[in-house]
Amino acid sequence: MDLHNLQPKTQRHRGQRVGRGGKRGTTSGRGTKGQRARAGHRIRPAVRDLMAKIPKRRGFKFKSFKPGYAVLDLAVLEKNFGGGDKVSPHSLQQRGLIHWGRGITPRIKVLNGGRLTKKLILENVAVSKSAAAKILALGGEIRSLPK
Repeated sequence: MDLHNLQPKTQRHRGQRVGRGGKRGTTSGRGTKGQRARAGHRIRPAVRDLMAKIPKRRGFKFKSFKPGYAVLDLAVLEKNFGGGDKVSPHSLQQRGLIHWGRGITPRIKVLNGGRLTKKLILENVAVSKSAAAKILALGGEIRSLPK
């Protein structure tokens, strides 16, 4: 007896390689040609095509949720208020100078734009330094600035 004639006592059975022909046919249950028949296939979701059609919204993630100021110039107050009137968020809304919704009162800031000739009393309104100097020089008041 030669060494090349020896056989093991028990026969080892190797598992069948799936997807390479054989008893299940050439496709081995994977259908016919195409992306799904290949190993490691990844189907592109339909949502990705829709996302590609929408333009990019650059900076969307970085927009502050903190509401900014509604800005008004002194010229607007000069035109819409009389001497000695109180300027507050509610009086500004009643005159249609600012708008707000959902019950949230916006922060308002008065800037030094234009001339002011009337004495005004500002309540719950932020004021720039140069605008405050003009208002106080005319005898006006600035009460309870928001923090």
